[in-house]
Amino acid sequence: MRAKLLGLAAGLLTTVAAPAFANDSVTEGIKNSGQLVTQLLNYAGTRYSELGDITKDNVGDLQVAWTFSTGVLRGHEGAPLVIGDVMYVHTPFPNNVYALDLKNDGKILWRYHPQQNSDVIGVMCCDTVNRGLAYGDGMIFLSQADTTLVALDEKTGEVKWSVVNGDPAKGETSTATPLIVKDKVLIGISGGEYGVRGHMTAYNIADGKMAWRAYSTGPDAEMLVDPEKTMVLGKPIGADSSLNSWEGDQWQIGGGTTWGWTTYDPELNLIYYGTGNPSTWNPSQRPGDNKWSMTIMARDVDTGMAKWFYQKTPHDEWDYDGVNENILVDKEIDGTMRKLLVNFDRNGFAYTMDRESGELLVAEKYDPAVNWATEVDMNKDSETYGRPLVVAEYSTAQNGEDVNSTGICPAALGTKDQQPAAYSPKTGLFYVPTNHVCMDYEPFRVSYAAGQPYVGATLSMFPAPDSHGGMGNFIAWDAVKGEIKWSLPEQFSVWSGALATSGDVVFYGTLEGYLKAVDSETGKELYKFKTPSGIIGNIFTYKSGDKQYVGVLSGVGGWAGIGLAAGLTNATEGLGAVGGYAALSDYTALGGQLTVFALPN
Repeated sequence: MRAKLLGLAAGLLTTVAAPAFANDSVTEGIKNSGQLVTQLLNYAGTRYSELGDITKDNVGDLQVAWTFSTGVLRGHEGAPLVIGDVMYVHTPFPNNVYALDLKNDGKILWRYHPQQNSDVIGVMCCDTVNRGLAYGDGMIFLSQADTTLVALDEKTGEVKWSVVNGDPAKGETSTATPLIVKDKVLIGISGGEYGVRGHMTAYNIADGKMAWRAYSTGPDAEMLVDPEKTMVLGKPIGADSSLNSWEGDQWQIGGGTTWGWTTYDPELNLIYYGTGNPSTWNPSQRPGDNKWSMTIMARDVDTGMAKWFYQKTPHDEWDYDGVNENILVDKEIDGTMRKLLVNFDRNGFAYTMDRESGELLVAEKYDPAVNWATEVDMNKDSETYGRPLVVAEYSTAQNGEDVNSTGICPAALGTKDQQPAAYSPKTGLFYVPTNHVCMDYEPFRVSYAAGQPYVGATLSMFPAPDSHGGMGNFIAWDAVKGEIKWSLPEQFSVWSGALATSGDVVFYGTLEGYLKAVDSETGKELYKFKTPSGIIGNIFTYKSGDKQYVGVLSGVGGWAGIGLAAGLTNATEGLGAVGGYAALSDYTALGGQLTVFALPN
């Protein structure tokens, strides 16, 4: 026994003393604004670049510098990485990876073509997308559709290690990008429409061994929750908080998947991510708050232990997945500098929180069309503090009856889906791609079977009424005041990730395929160019030599473009999106291309 204890103590000392190479490599890469080592540009998730050679005065002169065909159709989300003089490009399923030499006309240095069972396509909800690669310690990390997490040598593409994070036979898939923090690779899981039980998992960067796994639902021990120390709006979470909010053992197939973005505060040593919808979509089949689906989670990155939770949509009745990015900024509120977290949720509310304590500071609608709730109760003395006040007319559980609830805003794809927003410290504003879409929602009873759809609702989608007639807006948001500063209407949802730069330019893409540049202060359009296919990727910028470039992956798809991507024509297919976006086929077609822009010499 003494030998075992001494061995354990030695192991702990080694863990503490070991250098956190990944933290150093990613941190140094982030400091070099000419490179791209993480999808959100930095740990805070601001998607802000210090590069400023392209300004609001010269952005109108942008020209196409070069292009690259990915050879894959369907939806292209995420963006390439740039490490030194090499660009790393990923694709949707089958998740090919290309290393391109930026000093030699984009010559392909190596390629990785994973061998995956194509059956996984049948259990991927809302297209076969992948949100991009991650970098750390000389390795490129890819989370494949079949949940295999792969570490590739950045120089050769050799597989250093791989590990399986889930089981597609149960509906578990992967679409998210990993995040590299310290000596760990963090990755979530997809499959909420198949009754998957969500989790966040940390693997050791050195060898791929699991360090910890935190489930979104279930017993405290499996959720890595301390009933006395994990806080919810300033109060201890209490024992069995999740179990007590589900009927029987429904939590085992309860959803709460983690397919969105993860951010990190090095000073607090906390990661932040969101959990998705509860399963099934029929709320009458799962009474209770269904904790902790639809939740922002703050966890210690070393242990996975939960610091605080906040459930944005208890007992979700509309599929308002809570997985969108949590942007970390420091701003003054009421004369006090606060460490803030800003979240633009699918449910149509924008939340500003204290990221250290989980205190809720602001919760306001960021699309005036939102009608399913009147407001979030901000009265700390109220029994409903922090909860949305639901409008009975737009509830989809009408006295337990399965009826068609009409005119609900936003639609299930939310006021904003996963496409990340950007923040400029120069203006203090957030730049948010949004959907301006409503829906009719009719639930029906459904039984669970592993690996089979577990949805239980029929939807139809349409533009928000009494508005500009389009299905999207690109907005600038003040997160302290909780108000829109300006808004640009778009014909279709804005499904690309935004980019803010020190050149006072903000970039975004449209579903028709336009790359657009606007003035960060006023929103005035400064430039646009139509790429070969609709844009659902994230705009990025980098420097090669002494020149700044801006680029984007175009390739229509994702939930909004699923009709085009999968060849669907029935209006209710694609969980209602096919009918809502039927006109998109008049403006764009499938493709997979990287387009890179630069100012003329």
